[in-house]
Amino acid sequence: MRISWRRSSLNPAPFLLEAFHDTDRGRRGAEEEAEAVVPPDDHIFSPHLPVCKRRRDERMLSRLSELIWADWIWFPEGHGWDDLKDHDGKIFPKTRDLWAVFPVALCFLVIRQIFEQTIALPLASLMGVRDKHRICASPNPILESHFCSKSKHPTQSSIEGLSKQTGFSVRQVQRWFRQRRNQDRPSKLRKFQEASWRFTFYLLAFFAGLAVLIDKPWFHDVKMVWENFPKMPLLPSQYWYYMIELGFYVSLVFSVASDVKRKDFKEQIVHHVATILLIGFSWLVNYIRAGTLIMLVHDASDYFMESAKMFNYAGWKRTCNCVFTVFAAVFIITRLIIFPFWIIYATGVYPLTLYSTFFGFYFFNGLLVVLLVLHIFWTGLILRMVIKFLPGNDIVEDERSDKEETESDDEDDGEQREKPKNGHMQNGHAVLNNNHRKTD
Repeated sequence: MRISWRRSSLNPAPFLLEAFHDTDRGRRGAEEEAEAVVPPDDHIFSPHLPVCKRRRDERMLSRLSELIWADWIWFPEGHGWDDLKDHDGKIFPKTRDLWAVFPVALCFLVIRQIFEQTIALPLASLMGVRDKHRICASPNPILESHFCSKSKHPTQSSIEGLSKQTGFSVRQVQRWFRQRRNQDRPSKLRKFQEASWRFTFYLLAFFAGLAVLIDKPWFHDVKMVWENFPKMPLLPSQYWYYMIELGFYVSLVFSVASDVKRKDFKEQIVHHVATILLIGFSWLVNYIRAGTLIMLVHDASDYFMESAKMFNYAGWKRTCNCVFTVFAAVFIITRLIIFPFWIIYATGVYPLTLYSTFFGFYFFNGLLVVLLVLHIFWTGLILRMVIKFLPGNDIVEDERSDKEETESDDEDDGEQREKPKNGHMQNGHAVLNNNHRKTD
């Protein structure tokens, strides 16, 4: 009997072919899935991928922004950014308003240059400000290289080594470094110009701020800074007071490279940055009432200090001492009494009776504490200067400024270095030198 495999149900070919096709489809499906996971090279630069990535990044930034500016971080419970939306003719501070600070800062930089040339210079001549003639250090590559790359105040061993390299005597090397250091110090006229500019601004800013606040209820009762917070509408006078003060401090940061550098340079930078953050943050969350009081308290004493510097550079000894005494008293009263016991109390203690704490509360008061620490530091310098001139009635000198070195400084250095070597004795005791050298 003949069996036809083509017609018989026992024919295995259809099953084998179907299994082969299923296997082939499975293999191709796996390859397609792999290609979907890792796209081929010609799809890596597909224009659709950057769009998806950009959208994903935008979503991430949007979520991050929502987290950073969440209401519960910057406002007490029950309040938020919606409270600062304009309504019913009432204007509230906006983040975009702070962009006006940069044109204001630029204007201050331009006005300062004009002021220093047209007003400060003639005023300096009128008050008798004179610069001493400075002897420039002679060109010397070896000493200049040591001065710029290693130290402006070389040790005795370095001076002796440089003396052998240059053929100069030890005293000549000392004199060269003294003259070179004096070249880098700002002139008395330059310091007078800077002091007169700051005096003018602080004087005008203080009395303008006083005019803005004198009739406000929170000027007389600091607890009123929280009345209706944060739904306190912005006044035009507050807007301009903020923009001018913040613009001035931003201009100080821009001009820090050209301004006179003093010993408290780092503290000044910290102060400027903390002040800018404090003013900017208080604007964003509508702490404007407290911010105006803080700015007024700080401006109250600054113009006394700058005027004392001006009289010092002009050589008006008694006037300088009197003005500096007034400055010291006003500084201590405003910065160490009014600021912590009125302002910080109103912003850091009294609110605890009204609201639960939040991050913005700690951030704002943390910046105030930074300023208070700087006030304590500067009070120490002020008291040192007061103690210096009270007994001997000497002229006040800014503890933060470098003093110009003279020939006697080199002689004092030489005597102090030689005496231990020579071992001069008198009645079995070393002779004491009471002519102490002024340090830089």
